[in-house]
Amino acid sequence: MNAVQRPKWFTVVAVLALLWNLVGLSMFVLQVTMTPEAAAALPPEQQRINAAMPAIAHVFFGVAVASGVLGSLGLLLRRRWAVPLLLLSLLGVLAQMGTAYATTPVWALTGVGGAVLPVLLVGIGVALWWFARRSAQRGWIA
Repeated sequence: MNAVQRPKWFTVVAVLALLWNLVGLSMFVLQVTMTPEAAAALPPEQQRINAAMPAIAHVFFGVAVASGVLGSLGLLLRRRWAVPLLLLSLLGVLAQMGTAYATTPVWALTGVGGAVLPVLLVGIGVALWWFARRSAQRGWIA
């Protein structure tokens, strides 16, 4: 059976996806292990947002980054299971951001400028899921 030829840039995208998600994982670890002293050193607006953040938002964050790391690893290993994991990551990001905006004063405190990072996160999540789906459709991952 002949293997489908992947473009050379496939591996570059997969490595960048893994690095991106590892950064997200490190942010998650920093967030959930933040000491009270470190939280008190944050700007007042961020302290208000953190205080209002429900625990479920942290669960969504964890799901997003864990499935993102595993899905990106799946891309590197050229495995089709990357597709549902990257979809789960995207859904986790959407749930996390939706929860944050619905339950905290993030919009009132940060305005439109504060939405740049969430929009970027969702956009990258959509792009990675789309890339994994297209890779599976083209036979680049099996």
